[in-house]
Amino acid sequence: MGVTRREFLKRSAGAALGGLVLMEGLSAPTPAHAASEVAVDSASMLYDATICVGCRACQMACKKREDRPLPAETSGQDLYEVPSDLSANTWTLIKLYQSQDQQESSFVKVQCMHCLEPACASACLVGALKKLPSGPVVYHTDICVGCRYCMIACPYHVPRYQWEKTNPLIQKCDFCAARLQNGQPPACTAACPTGALIYGKRSDLLAEARKRIASNPTRYVDHIYGENEVGGASALYLSAVPFEKLGLPTLKQTSLPSVSWPYMVAVPFTIAAVGTVMSALYASNHKKDKDLEA
Repeated sequence: MGVTRREFLKRSAGAALGGLVLMEGLSAPTPAHAASEVAVDSASMLYDATICVGCRACQMACKKREDRPLPAETSGQDLYEVPSDLSANTWTLIKLYQSQDQQESSFVKVQCMHCLEPACASACLVGALKKLPSGPVVYHTDICVGCRYCMIACPYHVPRYQWEKTNPLIQKCDFCAARLQNGQPPACTAACPTGALIYGKRSDLLAEARKRIASNPTRYVDHIYGENEVGGASALYLSAVPFEKLGLPTLKQTSLPSVSWPYMVAVPFTIAAVGTVMSALYASNHKKDKDLEA
């Protein structure tokens, strides 16, 4: 059975409307300078790999946080077994880097970087991921449609999916946003016994990082990772080992949303335009057919 004119027009109009609705879900990127200015007083953390002893107190604190305890990931034999990577149940992880000749080693904390201009939030079609002015990039489970675009967009490969569940959600560190609202620091920073992980305003932590590098230049790589990578992040890193060896990607300073936005914003309008053109062509052809029959 063929599609009637009314059905065709209804579907075309639906496509056009869908494109415009899709546009509403996309988050326009904030200019780099504006994002940095807003982030001056935002919540941030500084991780100094040269001080970290690999005790994983931060990792355990994340698991046991009172507002959202995360299930343990073990084989059932060893309660202290360390997961190999981030997952839906592990939002922060201490990894060990060691060179092949074992002459160079370092611990590194792996977690969401809470970018100043998060690609995950920009890619989210429904606005389930949002960057709060206070610093955290948070996730709204009641909005998510499970498209997993955020997983593809993230340059750090952080968001994880609950593959084992029938109603899966995206999972990642939320910077303990609920704790911050109550005036408490993130659970991981509060648990660190050595001061390798500290919490504060981004501007203060950047100043502290620069001070440490200047006072002991032979101890550190002369770079604060997270200061400018893809527009900057709320998680900042210091290390004695080159960051790429620790598994942190080498990224440009340009934020990803500022690059991808012109292309993403064109998609809904393209859908709407195609729907409109198809409707017009159908109406024109249908009128010609009626004229020929007459």
